[in-house]
Amino acid sequence: MTRLTHLDEKGAARMVDVSAKPMTRRTATAEGRITMKPEALAAIADGSLGKGDALATARIAGIMAAKRTDELIPLCHPLGLETVTVDFHLADDHVAVTAKAGLSGKTGVEMEALTAASVALLTLYDMAKAVDRSMVISGVRLVEKTGGKSGDWKAED
Repeated sequence: MTRLTHLDEKGAARMVDVSAKPMTRRTATAEGRITMKPEALAAIADGSLGKGDALATARIAGIMAAKRTDELIPLCHPLGLETVTVDFHLADDHVAVTAKAGLSGKTGVEMEALTAASVALLTLYDMAKAVDRSMVISGVRLVEKTGGKSGDWKAED
């Protein structure tokens, strides 16, 4: 059985000691989507929401959230992120979000990429809720990570 790294031998929560780990290039990519009514999608696409440009706001929110992941998720290490991107793809009934984070460091950036995607999606909900309160956020997941002791990993489709 795999040992949970955030628990000590007595089962108490702890921050993982990464002091002896080597510095490596690490990246992570996360994705998710928000499904909505056509009128909400159209308002996001043409920038006609009363709150402003939803995609620009969601991009900034996702990047800011990635930078503050250690304040949101207990036991996450504070990281000096070197890159964070948040991109959008508008489809027939949803907006797909892809967030990427990267750094050269001693611990991975999976939580930062997942946090960026999640907060970008929540921001889209907040920006468009006046048009469609029935929007559904789904499919938030890690799709790829590189670097570190465990090496590269890619989700199966």
